[in-house]
Formats: sequence, C-alpha cells, structure tokens
Amino acid sequence: MTTAEYRTIRLDSARAGTGPATWGQRAIWGVVSRLGDDAPRYNLPVELPVSPPRPVSRVLADLTELLLLHDSLHTRFLPHGEDGLEQVVDGSGELPVEIRTSSAELAPEVSAALLGQLAGRSFDHTREWPLRVGLVESGGLVHRLVLVGAHTGMDYWGLGRLLRDLESVQAGETAVSLRDSRPAVQPLEAAEVQASPLGRRRDEAARRYWIEQLTAGPRQIFRNPAAPELADDPTRRFPNALLRSPALAVAVGQVAEKLGVSDAAVLLGAVSHQLALSSGSGDVLFQVVVGNRFQPAAAATVSTVAQEALFRLTDADKDFADAVRRTRSVAFGAFRHAAYDKWALDREVAGLIEKEAAADHSYWWNDTRDPAVGPFDTVERPTAPLSELTGRTELTWPTEFLPRRNVSIAVDALTAPGALDLAMTADPAVISRTGMEEFLRGVEGLIVAEATALGDR
Repeated sequence: MTTAEYRTIRLDSARAGTGPATWGQRAIWGVVSRLGDDAPRYNLPVELPVSPPRPVSRVLADLTELLLLHDSLHTRFLPHGEDGLEQVVDGSGELPVEIRTSSAELAPEVSAALLGQLAGRSFDHTREWPLRVGLVESGGLVHRLVLVGAHTGMDYWGLGRLLRDLESVQAGETAVSLRDSRPAVQPLEAAEVQASPLGRRRDEAARRYWIEQLTAGPRQIFRNPAAPELADDPTRRFPNALLRSPALAVAVGQVAEKLGVSDAAVLLGAVSHQLALSSGSGDVLFQVVVGNRFQPAAAATVSTVAQEALFRLTDADKDFADAVRRTRSVAFGAFRHAAYDKWALDREVAGLIEKEAAADHSYWWNDTRDPAVGPFDTVERPTAPLSELTGRTELTWPTEFLPRRNVSIAVDALTAPGALDLAMTADPAVISRTGMEEFLRGVEGLIVAEATALGDR
C-alpha cells in the first residue's frame, strides 16, 4: 500500500532581488512559453536512490542548503510587454514536497510513477519556483529522491552541477562552505555584466557573427527532401530514433587521440560529414547547444546558461578526417559567439528570412556528455575490443513528436551504460525513417572505420 503526504521546505533570509533576466533565461523562457501543452518535454527530470537511506528531515535539510546556495532555485519570472522579462529572486517562501510511503521493494516503482507525475506538468514561471521535489519513504527513511527542474531555472549542465552539489551537501558541506570553496555566478550578477558596456559589445559581436554566417550559408541543405508535400501538414509526427552503440563509446576516443582533437569534435565532425553526404550539400550548418561554462564561476552555477552557437562547415563532404580536424577550429570560433540576446537576434533573423536571405539553420546538435559538470565521466565504458563491439549496436524508435518549429534534424549525443547513444528526431518531410537509420549508422560507421584503421587496441 502506498500513501501520500505533503510537506514544505521553508526558505528564510536567502538572497533576494529583482532585475532583468539573463540572455539564457530569456532564450529558454521564450521557447517554453510558446509550447503550451507541449512545454513539459523541456522539464529536466531525475530520479535517484538515496544511499544509504536518510530520514526525511535530513533530506529536506540537504535540499534547503541547495536552495540557499543557488538563487536560480527560488526565482520567478515576470514578463513585461513584448521585450521585457524580469527575474525575481525570492528571499523567503515555501517549496512543496510530495512524500510517498511504500515498502522498500516497491520504492523504485513508486518513485518512477512520482517522477512521471511531477515532470508531466508545465511550470507556472510567474508563481512557481523552478524545482519540484518528491521523496519515497519506507520505514521512516527516504530511499528514493525525485527532482524535476524547470528549464528556465537550469539547463542540463546546471542539473549536473545541482546533483554534484547535493552529493557534497550529503557529505557534510553547507551552502556557506560551498560558496566559499567554489563561488558561482548568480543570475542577477550575470545579468548585470550582460547589461554593461562589455556585455553589450559581446552581444553585438555574437549577433553580427550569426548574421554573417546566415547570409553566407546555403538556403537549403537537403537538396532532395523525402516528402516535401508533408511540410504543410500540421498533423505529421516527427519520428525519434535511438542508436545505442558500444563501439562508438570506444572508437570516438581512439579517433580523437589520432587526430589531436576532442571526442566532442569527432562527433560533431562526423555528424557534419554525414549530413553533407545525406543532403547533397557540402556546406552545412548546425545550431550547436553550448554549455557556456568555460570559466570556473560559470561551471559552478545552477542556471540556464546554455545557448546555441551557429556552426558552419564548408566542404564537409570532402574528407572525413579533414572535416573533423577543421571542426575543432571552426567550433572554437562559433562557441565564442554562443551568448547573446536571443530575442534581439530573432528579430534580425526574421528580417533575413523575410528577404529570403537566411541560410537553412534548422539542423541541431546537442552533445550532453560534458565531463566537467555532467555524468559522462561516471559512465563505465566497454572493455571489449572494438572488433567485438561492432555487432552490438541497437537501433530503436522510442517515440514520435508533434511538429517542431525550425527543426529538420536534431541529434543528441547521450551517455548510456557501456555505450554511446545518438538520438535523432527529424521532420518526415525532409528525411524518411530509412534515411534516419542510414544517417545514424553512417555516423557510427565513419568513426568506427577511422578507429579500425588505427588497429584494434
């Protein structure tokens, strides 16, 4: 039997203030506020064991320390007109906590159900703090913890930072000690820098870079779309494919070592080369999600800092190794311009689109395997030789999505136990399911073949 109880985490005397939203907050708020009933897919859910199990009071105290440490966790957003968004950091208030009581054996099942319920609702960003908490308790001790973050309060890397800080708090650290040892940029501080003359120059430079690349890039990347007649069908579904590859988890590192680049560059270069081969366009563009956590104080923040860089690779179809090598330098240039006022940029891009002068920028890449703040370094890689791993690849079709605005293809790199995952969502008007499978297996094949040429290690 499962019972439910509701408690609150009371926050008093925390940092408080109001000010303009940061560029990252504005960007993601603009996205989720347009999604309506589809907004929950942008929530960031996580469910994890509490080991060893701890009393409810101890878990709530740990979470209180996190609220005190990170302003973003007790922040609301108030829109003003068409171009204004204010962040309100509350110095006091209450965070609801839902507690389910069950047997220890059923705790994982109960926790999974609770995660689905908490993650399946949109956040009210004007009234609600961007965190939901659920606990599964058995015998007076919490066995499972459920956290759901609103994307306005944190990005994927912010969630990773939150989980690491939770581990530190559970080990005895406090908000004060963590703040002293690892100071983090708070969103109000970031907004102040962005509004300064230096921030305005960075914003202007980034938007100028985007416009230059969009003006020079190809107007259409896929030369022969799979079913262009579907483009105006609002009921079409976007298939989602998942390639789980143990071989990639090994081969990416081998190729990176040989070519003298990061494994992130290997993946982005491979995806770019494969897009060129699949589309017939040697000039390709990706909107690449960039964590923007290059400085220690930024890496320590739990907030929405990530934005998109516009990555454009010319002659991407010529040679795989060359494409990967050039990806490194091109990506550095693009990533320097991944922080900006997206609302202002969107207005400029809309002007280009109206003049039919904008390149096709409906292709997306998101490498979530950031070892600095994500879980990538905690995932065990395969130990078998590459030759034994190549036959273990699995391709599945987990779900379908409603049409997504300005998305032809979106590819994510994800971690998995003993494997590397590539998840792909695509517009069926642009590429068929068969084409999607060929694309994903093509990316895997490029990297594995390059690694195999090195000799199996």
